[in-house]
Amino acid sequence: MKVMLKLTLDCSVDAAWRALQSPAVFREVSAPLLTVTSLEEGGFKTTWPEGQNRVEINALGLVPMGRQVIDIDRTHTQHPGVRIIHDKGFAASGALTAVTKWDHRMAVSADPYEPAKTLYRDRLIIGAGALTPAIWLSMWAFWQVRGVRLQQLAPTWSFEPKHAAPLDEAADGTAL
Repeated sequence: MKVMLKLTLDCSVDAAWRALQSPAVFREVSAPLLTVTSLEEGGFKTTWPEGQNRVEINALGLVPMGRQVIDIDRTHTQHPGVRIIHDKGFAASGALTAVTKWDHRMAVSADPYEPAKTLYRDRLIIGAGALTPAIWLSMWAFWQVRGVRLQQLAPTWSFEPKHAAPLDEAADGTAL
């Protein structure tokens, strides 16, 4: 079954693309319903590395759901004007193993009506045998909350973070 979102995000495509690749943003849009902890040596990186990334997921920060492998692929999913990140991961333990099919793609491109904004598309295909309808319903609800969080956070994302002036330079660029 599919869960899909199509949203306009109030940020540039570059800022949205950077955010999609950030474990910190992933954790922010998942909270407080899910807490995610890295099982990789050194914890979360600034961006998701290509390949398998092991995490542990808890519901509401209290109920252990199990371990998940987030398997990132950016290499074969690009189209002109569209950037896609593909998670072809899988459940490794716990209640998460009820989900036997996981195919998650997130795409960003310039919004055709407001080019300074981002058209965000998100598609999750899941399977869990006889449990698929129940799991689909819970994932659909989670995706709606996630979509609201993405829209709330997008205006705060910046592709070029502002830097403070060097210590020997005033804010107007003159030497001190």
